[in-house]
Amino acid sequence: MLTIRRATERGRTHIDWLDSRHTFSFGEYYDPKSMGFRVLRVINDDRVDPGQGFPTHSHRDMEIITYVLEGALEHRDSLGTGSVIRPGDVQRMTAGTGIRHSEFNASRTEPVHFLQIWLIPERAGLAPGYEQKTIAALSGGSGGLHLAASRDGGDGGVTVHQDVSLYIARLDGTSGARHPLAPGRHAYLHVARGKITVGGHELDDGDGVAVTEESALELAGGSRGGGEVLLFDLP
Repeated sequence: MLTIRRATERGRTHIDWLDSRHTFSFGEYYDPKSMGFRVLRVINDDRVDPGQGFPTHSHRDMEIITYVLEGALEHRDSLGTGSVIRPGDVQRMTAGTGIRHSEFNASRTEPVHFLQIWLIPERAGLAPGYEQKTIAALSGGSGGLHLAASRDGGDGGVTVHQDVSLYIARLDGTSGARHPLAPGRHAYLHVARGKITVGGHELDDGDGVAVTEESALELAGGSRGGGEVLLFDLP
């Protein structure tokens, strides 16, 4: 079964330097019917103006993944980590027993567009941690699903403390991908940009779909130029 959530149904936070769309309840946006899917708790689609960002704030007991679509995002945290996240990079931050961090647009002239994803960890009280990797396979443009995050950090992706695998695909109008789902597994798809089709449904930029009781997913680039999609394989 595929349950589609259109981009226009998402919540929104819009202030002078930030335009953020919330797939699930977050901050002042609350929808009791949209509190996450399985262990996937947050997908925020954020656009931040040049030189602006989120000042130092705290998190705990959450796995946080950041994926930059355009521009560059500067990260600093209480572990002493300082980095710039660019398109093709995936960052994982384990908040665990507590971490403080800030995120700012690294450019004074160009906006930054990124996704921030929260996963409920397999257990509370983990040691805080940080990891950032470049997903080399994405540099080739269109193609199949590329593993970006998983429990064992396989195929050059980051490690997450949960039984979740995150795949990213860039599909053009002629390319496609197939993902089998083991019995009892679920999936969530988020269209990061462009258009794709899944199960005969065309999805637009920002659309999402929750998947249950399916044995496989067939993805294609859509009828109008293709797009980029994140696929979460979930317990």
